[in-house]
Amino acid sequence: MAWMSVIFAGFCELFGVTMMNQLRTKKGPGPYIGLIAGFASSFILLSYAMNSLPMGTVYAVWTGIGAFGGAIVGMIFYGESRDPKRLFFIGLILVSVIGLKSIS
Repeated sequence: MAWMSVIFAGFCELFGVTMMNQLRTKKGPGPYIGLIAGFASSFILLSYAMNSLPMGTVYAVWTGIGAFGGAIVGMIFYGESRDPKRLFFIGLILVSVIGLKSIS
């Protein structure tokens, strides 16, 4: 259950970051509410996971999910660069997250 909390926390983090990007284009309460809800949910789930998993591993996986997801969302929805070198290093983040999960 703790690993599911880490994964969901990562997705909540990704949602919060996406809402930060929405704030640039959409003014109003929606993106602010989404941002606060995303980050608050992420921190709550992260703290739950740290009750039974090592802090360093949890933080690394959570950050990796946010970084990987943010880069992919940026490429798909916001036209960010799809340079092969960038894709390679984003792939390394994914492999690292999977590796940490598999040895913990």
